[in-house]
Amino acid sequence: MNRVEIENKLNLLKNNWKLINDKIQINIEFSNFNKAFSFMADIAKECDMINHHPRWTNEYNRLEIILFTHDKGAITELDLELAQIIDKKLVDLK
Repeated sequence: MNRVEIENKLNLLKNNWKLINDKIQINIEFSNFNKAFSFMADIAKECDMINHHPRWTNEYNRLEIILFTHDKGAITELDLELAQIIDKKLVDLK
């Protein structure tokens, strides 16, 4: 999958996903730590179901999610599928 194809698919999502250093990334801010952590727990269940897991960092109410398939050395359809799942959950929160 090339950069243009990835960017086109990211543009279909509702939230502010970016392609940075050949990885899919989003930064999310919640109203508090508990909401950020609850969101992470919810996404963790989805990750286990599709057997694909993000790199993420949580600091208080902020969450950074980076998607990249390490064993393929590239962004794959699984990364885009997980981005879609996360994106829908974010839309549902609002």
